[in-house]
Amino acid sequence: MSFQFIRDDLSNQKALSRFRTVTTAASLTSGTISIDGKEYINFSSNDYLGLNNHPAIIKALNEGAEKYGVSASASNLVTGNNYAHQALEETVAAWLNKQRVLLFTSGFAANQAVMQSLGKKESVILMDKLSHASMIDGALASEATVKRFLHNDYQQASVLANKYTDKDLLVASEAVFSMDGDTSDAREIASIAKAHQGLSFLDEAHSIGVFGDEGQGSSNQDIDIVMATLGKAIATSGAFVACNEELYQYFVNFARHYIYSTAMSPAVAWATKKSIEIIQQESWRRARIKSLSSMFRALLDDSVELLPTSSAIHAINVQQEDKALAISEQLKAKGIWLTAIRPPTVAKGTSRLRVTICANHNDNNIKYLAKCLNEVLV
Repeated sequence: MSFQFIRDDLSNQKALSRFRTVTTAASLTSGTISIDGKEYINFSSNDYLGLNNHPAIIKALNEGAEKYGVSASASNLVTGNNYAHQALEETVAAWLNKQRVLLFTSGFAANQAVMQSLGKKESVILMDKLSHASMIDGALASEATVKRFLHNDYQQASVLANKYTDKDLLVASEAVFSMDGDTSDAREIASIAKAHQGLSFLDEAHSIGVFGDEGQGSSNQDIDIVMATLGKAIATSGAFVACNEELYQYFVNFARHYIYSTAMSPAVAWATKKSIEIIQQESWRRARIKSLSSMFRALLDDSVELLPTSSAIHAINVQQEDKALAISEQLKAKGIWLTAIRPPTVAKGTSRLRVTICANHNDNNIKYLAKCLNEVLV
């Protein structure tokens, strides 16, 4: 058999404690997860607002399937925008105060679409070093010059931008960084782009729903392009890109991931519209994340290395892959599901436990988590 690298790479993953397997979950409801007949308190979910299994969203999903169908059956450009798609686009545009919105089947596809379609030979894509893999892959697959500035180092970003004044500049970052839980400065990103007559881009995957008075995320109106996923706090699936009219028309004509993919399920689009309505109305869910997060930080032993965060993500750096795996297994024995995050998802030597606190956790869940972490870490 050829492709010897397949066996070599898999063997190397195992030796480095980086080998991954897929676990089958029997159910995922109300802050818990059931695997192999055992139920765990789930602290690895991105269901930040606890909207998964919300009866009103499920009802809207069923209603959408009955009215508009389960499958779009083609791309938007082939058979047109379904009414459910149009209704969702208009809802998001009003929510974020943007002129237009495009829907995608995943955040990965949306990020790649933006980076590749704007990444021409005359362009420079300047992005935070900790930007998501989909942004990095999309940029590197484009024709643009790609430069990455040190994490949240806007002075360095400005210096780099000044070296390419003869090129079109796209400044890109995440709003909340998925593995660290810290935030970027949207105003700084927008300012650097505007100073060079460029465009700014913000990935709101882990901030949409959680930040903002109505859950509209952390970006301000100075950000030109906003991408957010629907499968985290919004609790459905897919993604959107919000922008102005000109960019919208450009993406419709040149974003290959939009042109050549079957559109999002109309039923899911209809359910997503209902989810956003709930997010706008129920601010207590965001307040609940903040209060539980404060409790969690207060209960952890001072010796636990918790990375600074103002989001629902709380990363505990344990450095080594084998140690992260061992601690994760110890926590499973105590009834807690907390997945070990290892390279290449994070840098070598920064393997971690990534705690996500959701609105459907209760005080006792948080107290028990802190107690168990103190037992296995201190």
